[in-house]
Amino acid sequence: MSVTDTRATTESELDRAVEELKVGAERWAQLPVADRGALFRRVHASIAGVAEEWATLAAEAKHVVPSAPYAGEEWMTGPYGALESAATYAQSYEALAAGGSPLDGLAVGTAPGGRVAVRVLPRTAKEWVLFNGFRAEVWMPPGVTERQVRAEAGLRAGKVGEYGGVGLVLGAGNISSIAPLDAFYELVAHNRASLVKLNPTFAALIEVYRKALAPLIEAGVVRVVNGDGAVGAYLTRHGGIDKVHITGSAVTHDAIVWGTGEEARRRRAANDPQLPVPITSELGGVAPMIVVPGRWSAADLRFQAEHLVSMRLHNAGHNCVAGQLVVLSADWDQKDAFLAELRRALAAMPARTPWYPGTDAKVARAERAHPDAEHVGGSILMEVAPGDPACTDEYFAPVLAWTQLPGAGADFLRGAVGLANDSLYGTLGANVVVRPQDRAALGAAFDAAIADLRYGNIAINAWTGVGFLLPGGTWGAFPGHTVADVGSGMDVVHNGHLLSGPERTVVTGPFRPFPRSVLHGELSLFPKPPWFSGSRSGTETGRQLTRYAAVPSWGRLIPVLLAAFRA
Repeated sequence: MSVTDTRATTESELDRAVEELKVGAERWAQLPVADRGALFRRVHASIAGVAEEWATLAAEAKHVVPSAPYAGEEWMTGPYGALESAATYAQSYEALAAGGSPLDGLAVGTAPGGRVAVRVLPRTAKEWVLFNGFRAEVWMPPGVTERQVRAEAGLRAGKVGEYGGVGLVLGAGNISSIAPLDAFYELVAHNRASLVKLNPTFAALIEVYRKALAPLIEAGVVRVVNGDGAVGAYLTRHGGIDKVHITGSAVTHDAIVWGTGEEARRRRAANDPQLPVPITSELGGVAPMIVVPGRWSAADLRFQAEHLVSMRLHNAGHNCVAGQLVVLSADWDQKDAFLAELRRALAAMPARTPWYPGTDAKVARAERAHPDAEHVGGSILMEVAPGDPACTDEYFAPVLAWTQLPGAGADFLRGAVGLANDSLYGTLGANVVVRPQDRAALGAAFDAAIADLRYGNIAINAWTGVGFLLPGGTWGAFPGHTVADVGSGMDVVHNGHLLSGPERTVVTGPFRPFPRSVLHGELSLFPKPPWFSGSRSGTETGRQLTRYAAVPSWGRLIPVLLAAFRA
């Protein structure tokens, strides 16, 4: 099959693939742990070998010229993310094979509410340099002890002899690393082989995926196929599939589980799902961007406005954690100045055309609900009140909403957390922007607010999209959803250190970029982030970052830094 052959896989081919995966899963069950780690080292090498082809094809699938400033997104969210994941899983296998733990070398501390926190960034001296000023922790649920965390780390990765069956991975159509990463997790955490059905938007990448995952395909534990909704429906009903994982929308999830129309209503009432096997999912939501008021400089206002706009416009707005609702204090005397900077940032972003299927209809829906919305630089900006459709409708498009709540300090923060928890759809990602001095003044009240946010991924002075790319972090909704009320989904993926039952990942970054960070007392040398939509060197940074991830040496780290500082 050529790269341009995007035909749907036939039912007979699908049947054969499922049978081959059954055999592969049986073989995998008997494979020694050390050999599993060696296989992921080979996967890492095979990804490195096709990295440029992968990034180029992903850009073309989105109608992006590979030399465009924002083509770096395809390097970072494609081969770079896959390389980092493969390397971390290999390291976890190697630790288990040596009689150790995937947590070896990681700091374990505490988090608010009596939680155990595992530090997953930085893990090494190179990460300290590369992500200077950033840190990330995986928080466990209250009541889980450090002893439990250490004892249960590893999940099924070290269990030789356990047959995990065959899973169906329904790949997302917006980020090119999602489907491979989901297949990795099924295999490592559950010893489960995967039939990966690509979303039609990435059909042209099928051959590069097959080359990147060649060691797993040769081992019989991964098959990659193309197809539309009919192919997906056939596979979800297939008797050889033991489990389903989907990254997509709650509408698609519910159609798989319950059916559609009258049948779905009948099945829901009887609690009789049509899907006979377990399902896990990551389904997006409406992501808040909470701005804690304070006395900001003009440079702070500009930088954080661009920060929030980038959360919305990265990947043309087609992200499950694209920030959708900016939450401001009505009593902040700089509110109007910040809104002016938001408008300026929207207008200044490089022009790009929304490419995801169905975007036009979603934009039209937002316009109908908000006839007074502003059109700024190809995006829509609108003020909304709590309860507005923008609080429950994930637009997945260049549509940015803002709202205001009364109060300042801890009072405002409590109100913002309440809005995020009780009025917004989903629990995948929440972002909080706060000046370091204001965070320090809030003290325990700030920590309590973060603990109270019921989201699976939280970013403080960062974007939750950073958490997606951290191989040691967890990615998924806040625990507690069910197939009857799925919200942002069930269970987690990524989780490179194989923690059992994690609650959330919390990423913290610098409020200001270098050199202003140092001038204001922040110990961070991190420049303007390369994922900012207005980054001038984002493509070169993404390319060099991927090259570094292929061979993480000090020599390859220097070009990454040189490119990043030209942002």
